[in-house]
Amino acid sequence: MLKGIYPPITTPFINGEISFEKLKFNIDKLNETNLSGYVALGSNGESAFLTFDEKVAFISKVKEFSSPDKTLIAGTGSDSIKDTIRLSNIAADEGADYVLVLTPSFYKNEMKHDQLLSYFQAIADSIKVPLIIYNVPKFTNVTIEPETVAALAQHKNIAGIKSSSEVITQIIEYVSMTENNFDVLVGTASIIYSGLCVGAKGGIVALANVLPKQCIDVIELYNKGKLGDSLALQNKLVQLNRAVTSVYGVAGLKAAMDMAGYFGGEPRLPLKKLNENQFNQLRNLFVSSGFFDL
Repeated sequence: MLKGIYPPITTPFINGEISFEKLKFNIDKLNETNLSGYVALGSNGESAFLTFDEKVAFISKVKEFSSPDKTLIAGTGSDSIKDTIRLSNIAADEGADYVLVLTPSFYKNEMKHDQLLSYFQAIADSIKVPLIIYNVPKFTNVTIEPETVAALAQHKNIAGIKSSSEVITQIIEYVSMTENNFDVLVGTASIIYSGLCVGAKGGIVALANVLPKQCIDVIELYNKGKLGDSLALQNKLVQLNRAVTSVYGVAGLKAAMDMAGYFGGEPRLPLKKLNENQFNQLRNLFVSSGFFDL
């Protein structure tokens, strides 16, 4: 069962190359929290900028560094169904418990119900571990409709969906049109609380790379019935989450990690690090949050 908080692990680069030493440093710190697990090769992991061999090595190292109680989800989706199946099965061999498969998007105008149904069913039929559908319209311009998700949820090897849309009615439809053994995860820390209220089981959220405890606490307070405290904490996270996602993106997420005592470093080209003004604005925002001293 998929529940709780999973950070999409960032890829640490030094001089443009992956630093597995820094990856271990980050995961060692995250292992001390109550995170449910990790996502290797998510959007915030800059997976689009990694070679196939780098992806395999990254999955392997995240598994190696993770504590045994953490679930490993590997992002393996691409527009090539053959590459997706190949990487998914390699990820399974490297220890991944689930694979996260992006909606294909190059021919986005043709990605309708029948095409997406056939694509995900064919992959699920061919891989060794359960599949999680990845819906992220801001990157793909493709939205997988609730009717399609409901049909896919009937497949024995399709375990759930991560939806990175902030449209809560979409989360409601995904939950209401599927059975309880199909797990819906939100894809942004801005709606953890709202997602829980309508039946989501947790989230794969970028902010958990910076503030894992606070993201976890939203769920733990909710589960204890302390709804007011959970909502109050959620409200404190919204502006911070927006800063490290839609405002400053991966560069902002990595800068915030540096501030919080993790290794963020620079993104890989063509992304660039924050300029001085952006960095100071982000720093002031986190200082004013009171979650850590700078």
